[in-house]
Amino acid sequence: AFPEDRIFVNVHNYGNTSAASVPIALTEAFEQGRVKKGDIVAMIAFGAGLTWAGAVMMM
Repeated sequence: AFPEDRIFVNVHNYGNTSAASVPIALTEAFEQGRVKKGDIVAMIAFGAGLTWAGAVMMM
């Protein structure tokens, strides 16, 4: 499990924005200084039905 302060959530602001969810959250996290160049970021998203995806990237 990840500590809550290490998880970025914005669904309460926009609802489920489908395919745009991860890019929107990543942009906001950069703008707020929560993600910086060189950080390792895990991104996880869900879609219709039982679809889901995840990726780990160095920014």
